[in-house]
Amino acid sequence: MAFPPLGWWPCAPAGLALIAASLYGARPRKAAWLGYVAAVVFLTPTVAWVRTIGVDVWVMLVAVESLFYAAMAALAAPVFRLRLWPVWFGALWVAMEWARGLVPIGGFPWARVAFSQGESSFTPYAALGGAPLVSFAVAVCGALLAYALVVRPSRGVLRAVPVALAVAVPVVALAVPRPQDEGRTVNVGIVQGNVPGRGMNIFGDERAVVLRNHSEETKRLARRVRAGELPAPDVVALPENSTDIDPYTDASAHAVIHDSVRDIGVPTLVGAVVAIGDDSRATRSLVWDPETGPGDYYDKRNLVPFGEYTPFKDLVLALFERAKLVGRQSVPGTEPGDLKLGPVTVGAVNCYEVAYDATVRDTVRAGGTPLVVQTNNASYALSNLPYQQLAMSRLRAVEHNRAVVTAATTGISAYVAPDGKVSWQTRELVADSTVVTVPVRTEQTIATRVGAAPEWALMMLGAAATVVAAWRGRRADRMMGDD
Repeated sequence: MAFPPLGWWPCAPAGLALIAASLYGARPRKAAWLGYVAAVVFLTPTVAWVRTIGVDVWVMLVAVESLFYAAMAALAAPVFRLRLWPVWFGALWVAMEWARGLVPIGGFPWARVAFSQGESSFTPYAALGGAPLVSFAVAVCGALLAYALVVRPSRGVLRAVPVALAVAVPVVALAVPRPQDEGRTVNVGIVQGNVPGRGMNIFGDERAVVLRNHSEETKRLARRVRAGELPAPDVVALPENSTDIDPYTDASAHAVIHDSVRDIGVPTLVGAVVAIGDDSRATRSLVWDPETGPGDYYDKRNLVPFGEYTPFKDLVLALFERAKLVGRQSVPGTEPGDLKLGPVTVGAVNCYEVAYDATVRDTVRAGGTPLVVQTNNASYALSNLPYQQLAMSRLRAVEHNRAVVTAATTGISAYVAPDGKVSWQTRELVADSTVVTVPVRTEQTIATRVGAAPEWALMMLGAAATVVAAWRGRRADRMMGDD
């Protein structure tokens, strides 16, 4: 319930308190089963948006991802015998989320606890140690509440101590240093053109309809600017896959895009899927100049397995007919998405990538400001995915002290200020556009500078606690055997 669209963020530490309390005193095998059941109960509704691809895929994803929680719970069981176990439990939780975001086939970092805290008392920790520190803080807070439930102190008044510490964890976040405004702004046009289809048939049956919709909405934006209804943009952002026709190889698609960009009159970031050779493709953020046409570009680095490419291609294609819907196999880019767009260097992030810490961090370090998240959520419209993705953008804004502009084909398009607050957003399944004035910030947060160091430090703490707990357990068993 802490995750969007409900967004009841205090439910995250409360839920973790219940998990920690259930694991307390359990042997590793029982703890593994408890962890697996807890994960199934949590993930089944949280990633329900996967049903669009197929119920079987949804079930398989939940079943596989729950194994990570089971492993974490088994490792945590002995740790509960150590002092300060709420801290070690939180560290092991961070290690589990790290592993889940790494394997298999590129990992699945969605549904991390931090992504339920897009705007909460825990959010400021993102500026200090990124998403891992936010997850750690929530897990420790929950574990402290569990401590108050399961540990019986000699004096009743001592039970208030872990509760007080649990309350202190989010309060301390207020002391995290945050960069201030630098006085520079840029006007960004955001275009959401909508698409006719739903589910796996998002483009409908009409050729170039997505291109036409976004071209017409760009022209509508230009008319509103000329009429004085909106301020003139300095740059414009269109969504991922805002053209369903490759503008490099199709002259008519090139002409339609160029006509609409020339009408708005400023450099525009276009989302396109383009051919690479005869058999491959790339999901591309393409800078389109109103005079000279297509120029610099960024190719998506974190690709969606079974959506943009097929792992174990020969075997999967032979077994599953649906896998053929992928078509041409995407190839990942190799460089961060810092793109010169008019008066600024934007940080291009494509859809699925916003969940990956290193990808977003590399883009900011390369000079991207503001961040532009181009996304195509059309297959998952009216599910909980668009809201979850927006929550990720909110956390990234705080983590890196950057405004985040999200352009989506069907929604949710939005503007997120560097403090994580959403200043404008669209409804889903409508065509819409606007111009927002966003701050251009260059100062980096501590989290941006230190990178993954806090995550690695927390994981080493968890590993050390596991080793100590295992050693003490074996020593106790040996002593009992001697007796």
